[in-house]
Amino acid sequence: MGMIFRAKANKALDRAEDPRETLDYSYQKQLELLQKVRRGVADVATSRKRLELQLNQLQSQSGKLEDQGRKALALGREDLAREALSRRAALQQQVTDLETQHATLQGEEEKLTLAAQRLQAKVDAFRTKKETIKATYTAAQAQTRIGEAFSGISEEMGDVGLAIQRAEDKTAQLQARAGAIDELLASGALDDQSGMHKDDIQAELDRLSGGTDVELELQRMKAELAGGGSGDRQAIEGGQGEAQPQAQQQPQDTPRFDKQ
Repeated sequence: MGMIFRAKANKALDRAEDPRETLDYSYQKQLELLQKVRRGVADVATSRKRLELQLNQLQSQSGKLEDQGRKALALGREDLAREALSRRAALQQQVTDLETQHATLQGEEEKLTLAAQRLQAKVDAFRTKKETIKATYTAAQAQTRIGEAFSGISEEMGDVGLAIQRAEDKTAQLQARAGAIDELLASGALDDQSGMHKDDIQAELDRLSGGTDVELELQRMKAELAGGGSGDRQAIEGGQGEAQPQAQQQPQDTPRFDKQ
């Protein structure tokens, strides 16, 4: 369970990690380290400067005691001259110790200064490399997204493709349903509630009526081609309205049109 949890956590962290942010964080840490080194150099330099001031003071006191010893010896005060020289010897020991500390601090300062210079060069090189890596990563990321968009495997384009596919499927389903309903209405399996649908008898009557009109038009064209007069055309045209009575009263006229 622990291994599974660590594996999933590692995968989640890998998915959430941005190398550019990691590089910026590393660069920030290096800048903080460089700042600490510089502060260390400044502290060592401050301590060295303080020792130099103490050395100057002790050397000044040593010189003053030496002058006092000479004056006391000139006045015949050998005891005062001896005391002045004793104090001067103690000061000289302090000066020697401070000079040793001063040399040590100066060496540390030089080492820290050199380390700061090297660290500065390293930070500058890392900054250049960091920007180069970030630019390369950004370009690769953009190229990958463009490739995924063209290939349709990206999440955004996948959603668009799925929406288009669903719209096409729904459109095809509606078209099929509309065609099925039309076929059912035409066959009479479904009733047209609007009252505009025609049953089989009405459709047959309409067909016969349309066929009569065609026959009359055909007879009129035959009469014109045969050179018939306007009276024949009027008789044919008049027969459109009184076709049934003429057929009952003059049955001999129909063979006349057939012969022409």
